[in-house]
Amino acid sequence: MNNDQIRQEEINKMVWAACDTFRGAIDSAMYKDYILVFLFLKYLSDVWKDKKEQYEKEYKGDKERVLRKMTRERFILPDNCDFDYIYSKRNETNIGEIINKALSGIEEANKLKLENVFRNIDFNSEAILGQAKDRNKRLKHLIDDFANPKLDLRPSRIGKLEIIGNSYQYLIKNFASGAGKKGGEFYTPEEVSELIAKILQPKSGDRICDPTCGSGSLLLKVAKEVPDNNFSLFGQDSNGSTWALCKMNMFLHGVDNARIEWGDTIDNPKLIKDDSLMKFNIIVANPPFSLDKWGHDTAEHDRFKRFYRGVPPKSKGDYAFISHMVETMVEGDDGRVGVVVPHGVLFRGSSEGKIRQKLIEENLLDAVIGLPANLFFGVGIPVSVLIFKKNRKTTDVLFIDASREFGKSTPQNKLRKEDIDKIIKTFIDYKTKEKYSYRATLEEIKENEFNLNIPRYVDTFEEEEEVDIKETQKEIEQLEKELSGVKNEMAVYLEELGI
Repeated sequence: MNNDQIRQEEINKMVWAACDTFRGAIDSAMYKDYILVFLFLKYLSDVWKDKKEQYEKEYKGDKERVLRKMTRERFILPDNCDFDYIYSKRNETNIGEIINKALSGIEEANKLKLENVFRNIDFNSEAILGQAKDRNKRLKHLIDDFANPKLDLRPSRIGKLEIIGNSYQYLIKNFASGAGKKGGEFYTPEEVSELIAKILQPKSGDRICDPTCGSGSLLLKVAKEVPDNNFSLFGQDSNGSTWALCKMNMFLHGVDNARIEWGDTIDNPKLIKDDSLMKFNIIVANPPFSLDKWGHDTAEHDRFKRFYRGVPPKSKGDYAFISHMVETMVEGDDGRVGVVVPHGVLFRGSSEGKIRQKLIEENLLDAVIGLPANLFFGVGIPVSVLIFKKNRKTTDVLFIDASREFGKSTPQNKLRKEDIDKIIKTFIDYKTKEKYSYRATLEEIKENEFNLNIPRYVDTFEEEEEVDIKETQKEIEQLEKELSGVKNEMAVYLEELGI
């Protein structure tokens, strides 16, 4: 590493400080897009400048050869679309329009990778950034923050691509923390993502999908577990701004071939091939919990027949997402699903109970893992992870109660490394462990009427310590004597004070 290379922590600190431009004036759920887009723009600009300087040196200023070489890079940055140009115009009264035009130019020049990525953000928005005077002042501060000489993101200076990708993830995580319940819409805590990724054991050649991908953090964590770079990522999200974050996140992690679609996975699935749902080796998701108005009205006539086990209730879409995920597993014995769900999914009756029963009878459910409360942003309730697999070699189901082992933190609790390791080892062993896991037979689950509530299977009851009544009585009598003595002393003091 060169002496002038900066550490990950320094980059994180500087880009987080840039948020001061908006704090207090704009909600973090809104200004996050401006910060993340600017970090993306600054990185593209610095990479482009770095490559150009390298080729100019290599070809001794031969502009034609330099230009020809530059057009073969991962992306193209047209004239007047880079950060330096925007910086030179930072005092212009129409700076918002200038930034919008630059972003539009980048999209146009990189349609295959970045088309429509910036369409949901407007740097000239009066509704979000304020009237002209305030808007221009905020944008100038933002530009000045990213012009900090220490925030030079050229690869020759910061080294590996993963550093900028990590900074992007760092920002997304912090924005999720500040956004409360909304934070869960675009970010899954990295420890939960890691747990799911390690349980599903992705391998070389896997096709990996997240049908509610948010910013892509869960997808990237699963991809990281693949032993080589031979994998393909797919995702879909209904929120345009979040979809754009995911596209940029993939790009900054060097995953250029990821197919990320924008649209409602239940009402309008976009990952289609030959008019059928695409199939994947691994499907992971942290869908919105108990989503109301998820598409119940059209589900019965779904052209992909995803809901043949039953149509979930109108006010709770959990089993709609589960049904979709199960139906997109590849045939054979290689399909596996990991999905985060609220506990109600385990025991609610009516149509959900019927769907749950059929999934179990089809021998698709492999494990139920209970996690601690308050792990997710804005969601204090405990949650579970359901693991589904095709062509299982047993009809048993493993229940794990990991709800009591975690690190207390603010604002969210954390799964520690030892907690994750214990869950994974227990899952691999697939055995009953006293007060922690239980391998239930299909007959036992039938006896429980297909109720999957974890306490029905994992007995975590602790024997209460036996109380010595005589000893306790002695302690009470001693305390009463001491209290009487204190009262007598207080009476003397009060008499001396004439009270």
